[in-house]
Amino acid sequence: MKLPLPEYVWFDGKYVPTAEAQVPITTHAIHYGTSVFEGIRAYWNGENLHVFRLPEHVARFRKSGQYYDMELRFTDQEVSDAITGTCKKNDVRAACYIRPFYFVGEYGISLYVKPEAPTRVAVITFLLGDMFDKGGITASMSSWRKFSARATPTQAKMGGNYLNSIIATQEAKKKGVDEGIMLDYDGRVSEAPGENVFIVSGGKLHTPTAESSPLEGITRNTVIEVAKEAGIETVERDIAKEELFSADEIFLTGTAAEIIPVISLESQKIGGGKPGGVTARMMKEYDDIVMDRNPRYSHWLTAVY
Repeated sequence: MKLPLPEYVWFDGKYVPTAEAQVPITTHAIHYGTSVFEGIRAYWNGENLHVFRLPEHVARFRKSGQYYDMELRFTDQEVSDAITGTCKKNDVRAACYIRPFYFVGEYGISLYVKPEAPTRVAVITFLLGDMFDKGGITASMSSWRKFSARATPTQAKMGGNYLNSIIATQEAKKKGVDEGIMLDYDGRVSEAPGENVFIVSGGKLHTPTAESSPLEGITRNTVIEVAKEAGIETVERDIAKEELFSADEIFLTGTAAEIIPVISLESQKIGGGKPGGVTARMMKEYDDIVMDRNPRYSHWLTAVY
């Protein structure tokens, strides 16, 4: 997907024209994937642009690099200001996606990344509407397994980690479906390439635990909190592959994807082939929250203007 890039990006503490934000080919991250990123959504409600759960994203942004001793040499407030500032600098007044990232710069070819290794930081933003059809998507079971915490930290949003997601996505597209669902090394449901998995069964939400190697997503957490307020219980547990096919509903959650119903899995209809009632309710609740129509959750929104 070609990005509709903005006029300006924030790069190492300054706003610069996008065309001037360049790095040398000797950059360590290009060779080894030593980059940390976040995906953040912001929504325009006709009056203001609101960044969704900005402090949580910035906290995870810093934490991801700490797994690898990579230093983010800006404070949380400076990063937050860069994120809202990049939106403001580009006069964004529509739904958008924000990608802050930092990476190891020119550091030779050593695999020993020390805390003093040079890191560079950037923030880009671009307009983004729906990633998937909100009426429901098709999915298949991936033959590729989600990597285990025994191999690399599963809670770190590292660039190199997403090769696992890329190959699973490629397989799904070649099968002619919208998305794949991956199992962990032990055969339990883990996650989709860029989303967490929820099933609805017996009137409850069920989602894999951290032991099944999913990223503990911020949208995932949002659904759990909102469901609790709505009187819907969420059970975090091991989920067998077979349970997906007998589920009343399946939906995926992610910052870019938001909340997406899965209406077909391996060509078998889920929930009669249309979004179920619980999924539809979570989608409506999410939309109301990010558009600032639910004052109970206004603390999750950071105004840009």
